[in-house]
Amino acid sequence: MAEGCAVASMLGMLEEREAAARVRVEGLREEVARLAEVLEAAEIELDRRVIAREELVEALAASAAETTAVTGTEAEEEAVPSLAPVPGSAVPPWREGLPVTVLAPDYQRILGVLEQQRSTGHGPLRAKEIAVELGLGATPAKVEGLRSKARRLAERGWLLLEASGAFRAGRWPVAVPDAGSSA
Repeated sequence: MAEGCAVASMLGMLEEREAAARVRVEGLREEVARLAEVLEAAEIELDRRVIAREELVEALAASAAETTAVTGTEAEEEAVPSLAPVPGSAVPPWREGLPVTVLAPDYQRILGVLEQQRSTGHGPLRAKEIAVELGLGATPAKVEGLRSKARRLAERGWLLLEASGAFRAGRWPVAVPDAGSSA
């Protein structure tokens, strides 16, 4: 019987080792499944990073192309200055050949009133008279605003300011800084 006991104990020992191996295999399968999920998540993240980099490279290339195109367009626009006046824009110094249309509409109207007065043989007008002719009324605020614009036109050679403070039509070239005389 000793022999049967020895076989039974040997069989028990093998069953224990088999059970331990089975537990180890199950543990490794679980670890492989967990690692497969981690690997899949890492691959998805890698794909997203690659796509993001490629998109950024494309966007930068497109932006560089647009910037080059815009810079070229701006250079062309700067080469041909716009003569369209903008309300509130600066009054350029008068020079031969410069049209009145480079002035903002308010300045054009002031010159128009003075040109009309000159063509009908009338003398110079005071700021209050110009304001009334333009339909602005004679309120001090309107007159002073108009006087300021008329003085600006006179300073830049678009009309003449008399010693009496009246304005009359007439132009004279004005020296432009860094451009020499505008004669």
